[in-house]
Amino acid sequence: MIFNAEQTAAALPYARLAEAIRALLWDADVKVPPRLVHALSDKRSLFVMPASDSRLAITKLITFVADNPSRQLPAIQGDVVVFDAVNGKRLCVLDGPTVTARRTAAVSLLAAQRLALIPNGKLLIVGAGVQGRSHLEAFAQGLGVKEVMVASRSRASADELAQHAINLGLQAQVVNNADEALAECSLVVTATSAQHIAMRARPRDDAFVCAVGAFSPRMVEWSPEVCVHIAKHGHIVVDTRDADHEAGDLLQAGLDVSRFASLQDVVQQPHEFTNKAGPVFFKSCGWAGWDLAAARCVVQSLPTA
Repeated sequence: MIFNAEQTAAALPYARLAEAIRALLWDADVKVPPRLVHALSDKRSLFVMPASDSRLAITKLITFVADNPSRQLPAIQGDVVVFDAVNGKRLCVLDGPTVTARRTAAVSLLAAQRLALIPNGKLLIVGAGVQGRSHLEAFAQGLGVKEVMVASRSRASADELAQHAINLGLQAQVVNNADEALAECSLVVTATSAQHIAMRARPRDDAFVCAVGAFSPRMVEWSPEVCVHIAKHGHIVVDTRDADHEAGDLLQAGLDVSRFASLQDVVQQPHEFTNKAGPVFFKSCGWAGWDLAAARCVVQSLPTA
């Protein structure tokens, strides 16, 4: 079966996907080799991301072209191919950008469910692209968020995302200064192109920040000063240990990323992360394991599963 974008989205409801991600983090059979990033130029890359468990094997093949929005094309394009790990049969092909958007937002949702002090507070979204939209939907559905503020370099994109929030039944407004808006929001998602620093102000002490834009050492959204401040006065959690060499925001701040807890630590040792003071900074870089969790969700709904 070949799933288009709409069919892929319908097969991956955020709450169920977040639960699949949680379950995957307990599964000792999951194997995820390092992803291959083949540079096509300084702004273009081909990603090859395999993963497997005892039942499924997947490979995500996507291209990332940072300046594609100027061409009215998506920055991420490609597919996720899903195989039966026992007999090698191809089971389905999923729309790669849709899987990436929804599993990234579901990872953020799981982290927020476990780490946010005010999980249903006002949400600030910085970056009104695909990831901004998926995080809006995930946080509205999974956390009960009712109010959102949107900041983007493109006023048209910000207006469009704010209207989408209103259509979902939320209160929404577009703001010109994301740094100033931090004071009003206990939830923050930065989903920019990460080609330059977008955030220079400190989040609130009760804030949960989810930084998803930068997924390579050269990319950055948050200023080094803010990252160092949160490392000293709050808590930093990364999605996986791959972030040790991929988390641009933290690496450019000169921080030793390997000393920060991962989402797996949060899931498996929840008592270690309760009653913590200060802001929480969740750095998400991406991992083929999240795509495997998405494949599990889809295969469970296949007629032959």
